[in-house]
Amino acid sequence: MSHDSAAAPEAAARKLSGRRRKEIVAVLLFSGGPIFESSIPLSVFGIDRQDAGVPRYRLLVCAGEEGPLRTTGGLELTAPQGLEAISRAGTVVVPAWRSITSPPPEEALDALRRAHEEGARIVGLCTGAFVLAAAGLLDGRPATTHWMYAPTLAKRYPSVHVDPRELFVDDGDVLTSAGTAAGIDLCLHIVRTDHGNEAAGALARRLVVPPRRSGGQERYLDRSLPEEIGADPLAEVVAWALEHLHEQFDVETLAARAYMSRRTFDRRFRSLTGSAPLQWLITQRVLQAQRLLETSDYSVDEVAGRCGFRSPVALRGHFRRQLGSSPAAYRAAYRARRPQGDRDRAVDPEPAGGPRTAPPSDPAALSPENAVPFQTRRTAAPLPAAAGSLPGQRSAP
Repeated sequence: MSHDSAAAPEAAARKLSGRRRKEIVAVLLFSGGPIFESSIPLSVFGIDRQDAGVPRYRLLVCAGEEGPLRTTGGLELTAPQGLEAISRAGTVVVPAWRSITSPPPEEALDALRRAHEEGARIVGLCTGAFVLAAAGLLDGRPATTHWMYAPTLAKRYPSVHVDPRELFVDDGDVLTSAGTAAGIDLCLHIVRTDHGNEAAGALARRLVVPPRRSGGQERYLDRSLPEEIGADPLAEVVAWALEHLHEQFDVETLAARAYMSRRTFDRRFRSLTGSAPLQWLITQRVLQAQRLLETSDYSVDEVAGRCGFRSPVALRGHFRRQLGSSPAAYRAAYRARRPQGDRDRAVDPEPAGGPRTAPPSDPAALSPENAVPFQTRRTAAPLPAAAGSLPGQRSAP
């Protein structure tokens, strides 16, 4: 289930205008959109599975611009409907947007705004969140997108509360999901919201996917710097921090290295990365701890010291808050899942002149793409991890 947000009562009170129907789902397609994301809502809402106990939706496939629409592999699509068909839909899905640097067509944004004003539920899958943000529908709301694009979304639309940890975020009448397969999670959630667990479970069985997938995006996050920060003076400070995670330093140290006051540094850092610097630093230390737990035989106490935590207690607290597991349990589960041969190779002999550990990453490629900044006001509640899953996988419906 999802936690109710402050916006939920207002969203619940809004009703569809007379010409819109709850069972009608419009999928808005654009040229250049990836075919996988585009096909998810078409499959979920466009196939009659009443024989399996799945209530039927009526699907409208709408072109968001003049066709033909080109997609993955050079395929060309012709949508049977145009933007005018959105006026009948109770749910409008934007499955993806072709480029996070390009503005969507204004006519499509106007159609989305009108749909929302008339009570329609608006859904953005993966980079579709950029279209919703461009329409102003995410202002002041929690949202997510693919972790790789979350810092760009946060920087470009600072009024959006971007949370790159979540598989999806349900804020009542506006919903967003993370990348690719997370679109399936959100579409199943919509079916569950509309028709209950039994219908969503029946659909999941037909799609051969879990009805509720464990975990968020944390385990997929990497540390590459957003392109926007590369030429900024703060890039040097970020690179230094990543090279010195084994040392104990705080945000004041980083601000001093940037020759800024703490307040100015916080503001500049957030504008560039979408994350508060303290949370970013903690997340980097936890990620480094994950790598050492996976690739070395250091004790948990030694891992804490090598990741800059002041004590093993601090490591355990932050590790559990971010990954839902203790460091020891995470290591045990990780190793249990690996083939014996891989486990034997995981710890290299100690090289001459240094302790054994994983090879360090290239600092120029490391960074805050994994920021874990903002509270999500209406997100999935944790569920027990699925059998065989790693501890540290946070649950989402």
